[in-house]
Amino acid sequence: MKSIRPYGLLAASLLALAQPAQAALFGNDEELTRRQQALQQRVDALDVRLGKLDAAMQQNQPMLDLLKEMEALKAEVARLRGQLEVQANQLDTLGKRQNDLYADLDQRLTELAKAGKPAADAAQPDAGAQAESPPAAAAKPKADPVAETRSYEAALALFRDAKYQPAIAGFQDFLKAYPGSTLAANAQYWIGYGYYALKDYKTSLAQQQKLVAAYPDSPKVPDAKLNIASSQIALNELDAARKTLKELVAKHPGTEAAKLAARRLAALK
Repeated sequence: MKSIRPYGLLAASLLALAQPAQAALFGNDEELTRRQQALQQRVDALDVRLGKLDAAMQQNQPMLDLLKEMEALKAEVARLRGQLEVQANQLDTLGKRQNDLYADLDQRLTELAKAGKPAADAAQPDAGAQAESPPAAAAKPKADPVAETRSYEAALALFRDAKYQPAIAGFQDFLKAYPGSTLAANAQYWIGYGYYALKDYKTSLAQQQKLVAAYPDSPKVPDAKLNIASSQIALNELDAARKTLKELVAKHPGTEAAKLAARRLAALK
């Protein structure tokens, strides 16, 4: 019996040593298991959140499409504004060119009138024939044609330089000094057009109507009527503008003013 006890003690000692190691091994395994479970919970929670976000994105897709469309529209509006600015600048340039064209035409008219007056003076009876005429038929003193031309050209130059208020005053002075001038209708036209350039549409309208009434046979009447229609449009008197444009097309066919009037009528319909 005594020889067996040491072996028993040894076995008991080994068993005692194995128990803490086994406990440590199982303890570590439980810790790993807890960590794994915690990680799995976090993964599951993230999956839930991702699912919710995906569902929200799908629900908000129409809103996202709308935002994209709004951005596209903003870009289109910006592009159109740029085009409008360019067109406005082109219209302003065309308006100035038209003014210059009219001014140049008037300049040629004054030169033609100046060249034609000596011939007209030569056709007048001589001094002896005039002396034989009755005193009641004596002609009135004639205006100086050179001074007349210079007065008109000075006002026209102011208009060409876009100095509209001084140009209007210059043409008004011209009409007072030379009411019977062949350029009187032209001067009246530029007075009306000057007020239009100053955006005083009511006064422009009245001045051009004055031209039509006072000089019905003048070549400037079609242009005056076109300017009348422009003033009426600016004053939002569209029915009156249509009537003026129709009358211009009917009474002055073939003129440049009538062609422009036809285009404006088409735009107003």
